Amino acid sequence: MRATDLSLILPVHNEEENIPLVHQQIKQALDALGQTYEIIYVDDGSTDASYQRLAELVAEDPTVAVIRFRRNYGQTAAISAGLDYSRGDIIVLMDADLQNDPADISHLLEKLDEGYDVVSGWRNKRRDTYLTRKLPSLLANKLISRVTGVRLHDYGCTLKAYRREVLEPVRLYGEMHRFLPVYAFWSGARITEIRVNHRARRYGKSKYGLSRTLRVVMDLVTVKFLGSYSTKPLYMFGRAGLLLCLASFLSVGAAVVQSLLPPYVKIHNNPLASLGAVLIVLAMQFIMLGLLAEIQMRTYYESQGKPTYTLRSVVIGTANGPVTLPRRQRRRSALRDDADQPADLPADFPMTLDSVNHVRPGLE
Repeated sequence: MRATDLSLILPVHNEEENIPLVHQQIKQALDALGQTYEIIYVDDGSTDASYQRLAELVAEDPTVAVIRFRRNYGQTAAISAGLDYSRGDIIVLMDADLQNDPADISHLLEKLDEGYDVVSGWRNKRRDTYLTRKLPSLLANKLISRVTGVRLHDYGCTLKAYRREVLEPVRLYGEMHRFLPVYAFWSGARITEIRVNHRARRYGKSKYGLSRTLRVVMDLVTVKFLGSYSTKPLYMFGRAGLLLCLASFLSVGAAVVQSLLPPYVKIHNNPLASLGAVLIVLAMQFIMLGLLAEIQMRTYYESQGKPTYTLRSVVIGTANGPVTLPRRQRRRSALRDDADQPADLPADFPMTLDSVNHVRPGLE
């Protein structure tokens, strides 16, 4: 069995004023659930006193774990690290800026109990500016829903709950965290959404702006490729190559016809013939690119298993006080078996691993 029922993961970047307040609200919400839980804060290269506030929490609360990055890697890497070090059967993600309401966690879990695998928060009364935040988000949500086929009103809301099994095959890169429901859907997950409370920011400033809109569009292209062509890239490149071949034949055919009919344009003087030659070369290049992508996908796909981050430290709260994991080891590799267990971890540390198939930590 796993050591805990629920893992709450919060990426943190320069939120020193919000951390004590959000932790107090989280404790109230989670204690009322009557379940075992852990709270994982991921310090994403904060330059203020955020880590000091987190260090205070982990020293006082055995349910807290703190992961600290060497620099700012972004929210996707922070969520990925939290998933790697989590142990719960249920994973809940939320922001640490006090705009998400921890009281909504119970509503997410109630919806999961109805048989869903993913419950996404929907900030239908969002407390943000319209032109710079709400309008770009509205357009992006419509575009993502149209392209992926997963109809959600609010992909940008971090507050979501997942059953662990739908996240097991997911590996996050770039800034793909907002597409987690899409990845889960590809794994056969049942997805729904509920309205959640959204509060105005009290301290600090938002880390997002209009510049992320272009990144969302580029990420969406990647997601579409991974979802539709990740195991068959030749289908995409080959289709483009065949269309170019058809255009080349039509162009050359038109040049031949013009050479046979008045005013008898010679083929070597006809730009359509040159265009046809260029198009056939491009067609061959697209087809060869597809074949090379097929080979690379078959030999490299999921073979590395490398994390998208490097760690400064991982501090875990235990009943005996905070414990620091070895700097160069992730939790799932640091505790592979009793013989390899680091000396600075307590003998009754509540975790075992199955690292053979790269499953998440905490399985016996």
